Amino acid sequence: MNRRVLAILLIAFFIAAVCTFLVIRLLHNQATAARPPATTLVVATKSNIKLGAILTADNLSTVEIVGTVPKGAILAKDKNSAVGRGVLSDLYEGEPIIENRLAAVGSGGGLAATIPQGMRACAVKVDEVVNVSGFVTPGMRVDVLISGNPPGQQNPSQGTVSRTLLQNIQVLSAGTDYQKDAEGKAKAVQVVNLLVTPEQAEILSLASNQVKIQLVLRNPLDTKVAEVPGTATGNLFTGQTGGSSKSRLVKKRSTPRFITVVVLNGSKQTEEKFASPGGHQ
Repeated sequence: MNRRVLAILLIAFFIAAVCTFLVIRLLHNQATAARPPATTLVVATKSNIKLGAILTADNLSTVEIVGTVPKGAILAKDKNSAVGRGVLSDLYEGEPIIENRLAAVGSGGGLAATIPQGMRACAVKVDEVVNVSGFVTPGMRVDVLISGNPPGQQNPSQGTVSRTLLQNIQVLSAGTDYQKDAEGKAKAVQVVNLLVTPEQAEILSLASNQVKIQLVLRNPLDTKVAEVPGTATGNLFTGQTGGSSKSRLVKKRSTPRFITVVVLNGSKQTEEKFASPGGHQ
């Protein structure tokens, strides 16, 4: 066969193969686009559920998820695995339930189920202004400040001393507790539960019985521990509010006692000293 005819046939075959491949791929993409996306039944809530509640079968329903299922979602066939588990954060009506929003099986509900291993929940009393204004809500980060009169204070004239006790502490919950007053009557007390280590829990427990505690809000992205020396009431009137031992007062420059005069007489050099004005001889 003529080489020229063979080359033409090979080129025609190659072009036909490429065109066939493109047509098949185009038809496949059209068929895929026309096919309805897959749906999956997952477990969801029938109504709003608060943190610490224990899920029951009446709290649960199912919803269809079109396309990709959220990671950790509980499938409808595993609905019973969510029953009896505590809620670690507020759930809202119709929201698919994710595994990490529920406590481990057997850990129950309430505040205790939200405490990670190795941590503790320590209650701290706060005033009504802090609680009513929404200043402390679960998940926020705060610093714990204390103020009082230190025992064995060397300089009583300083008065009340304030310092930062703990920094970057997570708020676990905020609510109202009821305690008895001096007359034995129940009274409402605003309480904030902080997530702390066992060592920090001991510090807070001791401080709550000895000094006044105040919470200071901080940016949750700011995790840096600041070096704060503390300050005293007396320092507020002297300008030493930073608690530094170095005085901010400018010392007067001492006046020299003598003025030295050098007298040159040819190659001979002599020094004469005279009392300076304001100096002491």
